[in-house]
Amino acid sequence: MNKLIQLFKISDLRKKILIVGLLLAATRVLSAIPIPSIDAMKLKEFLASSQLFGFVNLFSGGGLSHLSIVMIGVAPYITATIIMQLLTMIFPRLKEMYYEEGAAGKAKFNRWSRYITVPLAGLQAYGFLNILVSQGVIPHMGMFDLIKNVIIVSAGTMILVWLGELITEHKIGNGISLIIFAGIISGLPATVGRALFSYSAETLPTYLIFAILAILVVAGVVFINEGERKIPIAYAKRVRGMKMYGGASSYLPLKVNQAGVIPIIFAISILLFPQFIAQAMAIFSRSLSLTLTSWVNYLFNNQYLYSAFYFLLVFIFTYFYTAVTFDPKEISKNLQRSGGFVAGIRPGDSTTDFLSKIINRLTLSGAMFLGLLAILPNLTQMATGIKILTIGGTALLIVVSVALETIRQINSQLIMREYEEI
Repeated sequence: MNKLIQLFKISDLRKKILIVGLLLAATRVLSAIPIPSIDAMKLKEFLASSQLFGFVNLFSGGGLSHLSIVMIGVAPYITATIIMQLLTMIFPRLKEMYYEEGAAGKAKFNRWSRYITVPLAGLQAYGFLNILVSQGVIPHMGMFDLIKNVIIVSAGTMILVWLGELITEHKIGNGISLIIFAGIISGLPATVGRALFSYSAETLPTYLIFAILAILVVAGVVFINEGERKIPIAYAKRVRGMKMYGGASSYLPLKVNQAGVIPIIFAISILLFPQFIAQAMAIFSRSLSLTLTSWVNYLFNNQYLYSAFYFLLVFIFTYFYTAVTFDPKEISKNLQRSGGFVAGIRPGDSTTDFLSKIINRLTLSGAMFLGLLAILPNLTQMATGIKILTIGGTALLIVVSVALETIRQINSQLIMREYEEI
């Protein structure tokens, strides 16, 4: 409470919070501006029947549920960022630029990510609009209207990315994450209202069990998200001139959930890809497109098959993304250069093997956790039989992660200002 009061007492921080709040409000306004000719009832039925598009609606901040100009949200930018990070494994120059060139290298890396976002946004907008036309949510469009709407939706995504970067510059949390966070929170009152509307005396035990499970899931998300293994690091003493350096001890924190929510996003991108391909086939053959679409719908409407495949993809991508972002060999080299070593382990290859073993064990726990979170809505529906009562594991993970990261950044700014006053 004292920190909250202190936060609003400092004019600079108060101004930053106000600006960030206004920018987030602008994203909510954009999500309410629809494209023309929408059948709202068919759109609602379509989103309710597809968890995949419900997830995309989550990342668009509810923009898809209104078929707004930001209907695909920041998903193309996230996909572009993932592609760029994967390319660092193939091209050493990209890896050097991102990890070794400091702020200038990361700025260039982000600029290239934005360039890739434009065609990805166009492709996703085209796929979504075709899917919605085939479902009768939007009436059939001519080529001119289709291209016009693709350009509008793509521009909406780039506006969101721009607003996200403006938010990030104020150092009150990550802009893209806060946009997604605001979208999730904005849908909470409607979800609670629907749950209360469907309440009856017969469903009271189910609601109580659901409330207990929801609390346990939130506690589990916080526990796993903050969980880490601390590897003790010692630094050898070194004499330079008349002074002695080193001899201190520290630790290397290895998080249980090293990959964050990225594997879930990547898995969803893979699951959405067959539907985009099926719709894109309409350019060449209408009948082939309809056949492929019916196959995809048949496979993904099976809850058990969909859940198993989704879990497997998240599990695999957790290991894959951890391997991209965490390089035990590079960390071992950096420790050796700075005169540090893991207590009881020889520097060099032995340290690399030790870190690889530890991170593989931690990743197994993280992968199981993310996989279960991803299919949690399906498990909840199968257990309760009530579609309204769904514990959105991915949404919880995003909300908790963003809230904790934002609190850390605010605390760091408060501490920095305390030092400046001293």
